[in-house]
Amino acid sequence: MKHGKKYIDGTKLVDRTKSYDADEALGICVKTGTKKFDESVEVHVRLGVDSRHADQQVRGAIVLPNGTGKTVRVLAICKGEAAKAAEAAGADFVGAEDMVKKIQSENWMDFDVLVTTPDMMGMVGRLGKILGPRGLMPNPKAGTVTRDVSKAIGEAKAGKIEYRLDKSNIIHCVIGKVSFGKDKLVENFDALLGAIVKAKPAASKGQYIRSCVIASTMGPGIRINPNKAGGQSA
Repeated sequence: MKHGKKYIDGTKLVDRTKSYDADEALGICVKTGTKKFDESVEVHVRLGVDSRHADQQVRGAIVLPNGTGKTVRVLAICKGEAAKAAEAAGADFVGAEDMVKKIQSENWMDFDVLVTTPDMMGMVGRLGKILGPRGLMPNPKAGTVTRDVSKAIGEAKAGKIEYRLDKSNIIHCVIGKVSFGKDKLVENFDALLGAIVKAKPAASKGQYIRSCVIASTMGPGIRINPNKAGGQSA
């Protein structure tokens, strides 16, 4: 694979044999994000768990201190007072059966977060095969199935992200934009890794955080010392 000059220049800033502290790594990451658009900063964390076992799942959500830098489009599927509350809270789309039908018949996906109430899950559950693979299925653990739709919408707009293991036991998350600068990215990184450490399953044995890599959208990967990730021992 051929890389451009800016990518190659970025790799010269990274010592491939070194595991950096988060502060230094994110400082380098900001310097490698030199594309004309505002690149996202991604975190990839490999955990010492087995996602095939229910008692070793790691999943949750957190509102990043400085948000993600992304404009989040929220769909609220609810009725009655909850629908009124969703509209007042700034949901981009509000509906019930009509929205479920629109997703089913048109494969409509012009939203980033779906919030719903417990009484609507029987209906929303029919969308599992469509929403699940895209990571859009609402979940109580993520706070997107709730009676307090106003709070859920507010958090989504403020930069709430969900973290969960993939089949390779890796968590992938965006923690902001290169334009945030190092300090704000470090705050977001520490918040995310702290949440992941707190979510450590009791069944997990041995080293919990096996590796941690950050990168801008088009930049090289930068390894972070797993023993210091999240501001505490892994």
